[in-house]
Amino acid sequence: MSLLPVDEALKRVVAGLQPTKAEPVPIGEAHGRVLAQDVAARITQPPFDSSSMDGYAVRAADLAALPKQLRVIGEAGAGHAFEGHVKEGEAARIFTGAPLPQGADTVVMQENTERADDIVTILEAGPKGDFIRPSGMDFSKQQTLLEAGRRLSSRDVALAASMNHGTLMVHRRPVVAILSTGDELVAPGETPKPDQIISSNGFGIAGIVEQAGGQPELLGIAKDTLESLAAHMGRASGADVLVTIGGASVGEHDLVQQALENHGLKLDFWKIAMRPGKPLMYGEMAGQRVLGVPGNAVSALLCTRIFLVPMIHRLLGLTDGGDTPQKAQLSAEIEANGPRQHYMRATCVLGENGAMQVTPVKDQDSSLISLLARADCLIVRPPNAPAEKTGAAVDVLPLDF
Repeated sequence: MSLLPVDEALKRVVAGLQPTKAEPVPIGEAHGRVLAQDVAARITQPPFDSSSMDGYAVRAADLAALPKQLRVIGEAGAGHAFEGHVKEGEAARIFTGAPLPQGADTVVMQENTERADDIVTILEAGPKGDFIRPSGMDFSKQQTLLEAGRRLSSRDVALAASMNHGTLMVHRRPVVAILSTGDELVAPGETPKPDQIISSNGFGIAGIVEQAGGQPELLGIAKDTLESLAAHMGRASGADVLVTIGGASVGEHDLVQQALENHGLKLDFWKIAMRPGKPLMYGEMAGQRVLGVPGNAVSALLCTRIFLVPMIHRLLGLTDGGDTPQKAQLSAEIEANGPRQHYMRATCVLGENGAMQVTPVKDQDSSLISLLARADCLIVRPPNAPAEKTGAAVDVLPLDF
């Protein structure tokens, strides 16, 4: 039986996913969240003509001939408007951000003036409107500046706050339940028996989920019994996605698929043409998506990055497309690829010629988490790709988790 291509598997895992419901969050908690509604300005910014310089607010008509002496009739500061009216022969002291007094149409910077008591001498001046920020220079009331489907950066949050929004409507974080399986696993910090290993994949997957915008829920470690698996899976009923780690192969101790089917899993596929990550399982169970990733550390994390992250993005309503590989030049030869799409761990540096230079790590074994931690990108090799020489262009994805 032929293996399912990666692209087809990816289409299936995101098919039919709808964004989660919208919920309000305080502006101070909105960073990194995804907008569920467009955001329009509630005010005009700046709300008034204001000074962009410390100096004097004057009438341009009074400055036809310089130097010119004017009588200072008051002062305008940020948050302290001058209530008077600047008339012929008059000026008002003004500071940056202060509203422009009525009657004035120009600001003269203080370095171009001399002051003696209430008389200011204008030595140099610019054209009418100089050093004035007009009302609405930044944005106007009811102008839409942030659109639904946008993940909010710190700049976006600052903009939304300046538009006078105290709360924003964002998509609920998708809940991803993460279940490690296997009698051989013990929690970090415990002392393993001679035939046991430390359970680490769940924590890496949780980090990827959180970075992608989801809410991870670690369900712990299920033993290799149907009873233990059923008990742990029962705690995932409220999650949008259940991720199981390991135990999805065909050995007599690999009971995850059977336990899931006992819970109503409708299996879509199992095994894909991917390296590492061939034994990937996917299906639906009572409206919940289920992704079963391999137990090997690198396989588990890469399958999470390639398949779960797009699922989370779809649930968040993100509109920023998908992963687009970048081109980089090989700094070493690579062999021809086999029938499975290969995600080779690698490192990238900027070469002297201005192009990115990519070097595969020496050992691509799917259990070597230390080498994955040192890598910063993946070389994406299509099935049956030919051998490539040094300098050849290859597709590269950043390792962004």
